[in-house]
Amino acid sequence: MKRSDGRQAHELRPIKITPHFLAAPAGSVLIEMGNTRVVCAVSAEDGVPRWMREQGVTGGWITAEYSMLPYATAPRKPREITKGRPEGRTQEIQRLIGRSLRTVVDLELVGQRTLWVDCDVLQADGGTRTAAITGASVAMELALNKLRADGRLTENPMKSHVAAVSIGLVGGELLLDLCYTEDVRAAVDANLVMTADGKLVEVQAGGEETLFTQRDLTRILKLGGQGIRQLATLQAKALRESR
Repeated sequence: MKRSDGRQAHELRPIKITPHFLAAPAGSVLIEMGNTRVVCAVSAEDGVPRWMREQGVTGGWITAEYSMLPYATAPRKPREITKGRPEGRTQEIQRLIGRSLRTVVDLELVGQRTLWVDCDVLQADGGTRTAAITGASVAMELALNKLRADGRLTENPMKSHVAAVSIGLVGGELLLDLCYTEDVRAAVDANLVMTADGKLVEVQAGGEETLFTQRDLTRILKLGGQGIRQLATLQAKALRESR
């Protein structure tokens, strides 16, 4: 199948990760995956949620917020604050980002503080949640490095990196890293979250228009794993260049 941007089925879109994109947060990046652009920022705040204190849970916490700016898509998408609360999709993505990062950060070493992860979509062309996770992982390491440099941490709590990618069955062929026009045509749609060393964090897969088999799922995991390895290499490169 010829893809709209000329890629092969197994190829990622062109990816660029720009560290230190913002001045105020402890860590931040701009991640560009094709025409999708997401700013990921991590800020540190002393103290933990009340439920942790009440239940005697030690260590720190990581929580995420995700938003798509009104001009990220056409037609304009109103800000969710005008509706009084985030949409269900937004809440799902926020929880996914938070879960993904908590798997690779030692919260005991974070201490009694909360790490806020803000992911704002500047431009959307498919894969915004996967781009947010991949970028936020780099922003998290930058933030933790700054906390160590400032003497607020003695050890690096980052155990590994985490990245995410989409896979879809489009026109009978499995495609990696879908853009929007491919995503809306996918008969089976999947998002894969993995650590840099190949451990699964989360697999989201569903048949939009058709059923799929265990063999299809195995192929999805294999193709997605190939993409995650490439993303992990790009994350490491961005961190090296940030120094």
